[in-house]
Amino acid sequence: MKVFISADIEGVAGVNDWKECSDEHPDYSYFKKRMTLEVAGSCEGALDAGATEIVVKDAHNSARNIIISELPTPVEVIRGWSGHPYLMMEGIDDSFDAAMMVGYHDKAGSDRNPLAHTISSRSFAAININGTLASEFLINAYTAALHQVPVVFISGDHGICDDAKVFEPMIETAPVKRGVGGSTISIHPQLAVDKIKDAARMSLTGDAVARKPELPEYFDVELEYMDFKDAYRSSFYPGAVLKDTKTISFSTDDYFNVLKLLMFVN
Repeated sequence: MKVFISADIEGVAGVNDWKECSDEHPDYSYFKKRMTLEVAGSCEGALDAGATEIVVKDAHNSARNIIISELPTPVEVIRGWSGHPYLMMEGIDDSFDAAMMVGYHDKAGSDRNPLAHTISSRSFAAININGTLASEFLINAYTAALHQVPVVFISGDHGICDDAKVFEPMIETAPVKRGVGGSTISIHPQLAVDKIKDAARMSLTGDAVARKPELPEYFDVELEYMDFKDAYRSSFYPGAVLKDTKTISFSTDDYFNVLKLLMFVN
């Protein structure tokens, strides 16, 4: 069994402030370690369930966060950004049996995590796909669906775990924190790792792995920017339309076109 894991940091237990997510600040080294241990827990759970190959995409900021030596030895890690439109899911293909997401966070426009955003906290106020406020989970689950790979597990804040359950009721979740205004309430870091390991193992022993995800037939996308100047500039992307001063729209029947849009206009 071959498993793909996409890893972020804003949904890791204890993370509360942007400084804790940036390698330019001293707080980052501790939370880089916590991200690594939560990813390691998901890998251990997958191996316990019978996974024989695991590929981890380090998908936060520089994509050079995970301490590779602290992951189980059968794991391969993709670091850095090649420029491929799959972004946080770079490396996934038809050979994988299941995908997991670790350290994920709620979407832009949500009040359930003080670090809630989608793709870029500096660029986008909100991203809508087919009338649904989109999270990185939704965007990346659709990417996995391009290759008929089901997303079977997610860890992060309660908001994104709840959304994932609505999208896919069979998914296993490990919520490790919740947001209240500008604060977060997290479970103990070791308990978070234990929960992630158990839920990751369970996700590969149920029926979710056999599920073949389906993509919508058509995609109507709206990107609301923080700055009207960014919306104006991005409206010149082929097929994009300036809907109002801060919003562009884009429609396609090919989800890969959505991913290319998101890569070039953020």
